[in-house]
Amino acid sequence: MTDERLIAERLVACDSSRPEGIEEAAGFVSGWLASRGIEVRRSIHGDLPVLIADAGAGGPEVPRVVFHGHLDVVPGKAAQFEPVIDGDRLIGRGTYDMKGGLAAMLCAVGDLVDDPTARVRLVVVPDEESPDVDSRSTDDLVTAGLLNCDFAITGEPTELHVGVEAKGVLLLDLEVAGKSAHGSTPWLGENAALRGLDVFRAIESLPFARASSETFDRPSINLGRIAAGDAPNRVPDLCQLSVDIRYLPGQDADAIKAAVAAIDGVELVKAFERPPAWVSKSDPFVVALRESAARAGGGEALSVGRDGASDAIAFLQAGIPAVEFGPVGGGHHGPEEWVSLNSITAMRNALGTFVRSLPGRASNASEASVDTPTVSDPS
Repeated sequence: MTDERLIAERLVACDSSRPEGIEEAAGFVSGWLASRGIEVRRSIHGDLPVLIADAGAGGPEVPRVVFHGHLDVVPGKAAQFEPVIDGDRLIGRGTYDMKGGLAAMLCAVGDLVDDPTARVRLVVVPDEESPDVDSRSTDDLVTAGLLNCDFAITGEPTELHVGVEAKGVLLLDLEVAGKSAHGSTPWLGENAALRGLDVFRAIESLPFARASSETFDRPSINLGRIAAGDAPNRVPDLCQLSVDIRYLPGQDADAIKAAVAAIDGVELVKAFERPPAWVSKSDPFVVALRESAARAGGGEALSVGRDGASDAIAFLQAGIPAVEFGPVGGGHHGPEEWVSLNSITAMRNALGTFVRSLPGRASNASEASVDTPTVSDPS
């Protein structure tokens, strides 16, 4: 029974969709690192714990790599926080997103603790899953210079491929007005709920929604919330919609917001924005990680894109190349989330091999090609 399996099981058992569970998980991570002689610095961001730990005995000539992970998960049923082993699968909330990846990172840090070829900083944050925070801990840590490094890896699930692109996020709160009338004579009013559905269909039909790129076949658009009406016998005169748009690297968020706001009858009330992530496939760190992943996983490791948002953008905006790299699994945010135990071990080994390969190899980072993301946009 491997360390990474035991760590993943223990983390899944913490209901870290709640602050108390995040505290419990942070306490376990701190204790595990301390038991390996690794000092943990703890700070508070928005009443939640942030952990930073360093490993490796390499000097300043050795590239510094940040391993980035998050403790928080989306809510689940009580049974999902009782980890279940089914063959190679560990089943439970957060196994895939991203406690399996975090377990691999913890073990890799333990493996590298005194390694003279390594300089690694582990950061574990509590707020990656929340779209409602005014400031994210990762953004603030990067801005403060606490995560300065040559390369960053965030352990989101990628099937042991290297995630070089991630879609951007636009969470739009919209209001659509109607006209109230008695429920027995709906033809005398304008049903705001029905108009809201028409608006959503109009958003799906905008030109940006038909764009594609080498990595992604289209943006994604989801109607996450809709609310209208205060009585069943009254035609609702206001509809509130929350629409989740994941747009492609190379698309313009302001242009998308303007196109949505220009739909007849729409009022844009609030927008949360997270830019897309993108790093060159030919970056030397990316190439080295892909080679290490291929050796550890026993197959080809590709440069891929992810539909979900990425905290890698915090590093990229600071000029630090950053990618996503994580285990094999499925069902994240769903009722049957799982991760492959073998892939957690492969991830642990890949991270160690990657970090040890860097001295004397990654100094040619400036030689990476300056390719840019291109989008085929019908507009």
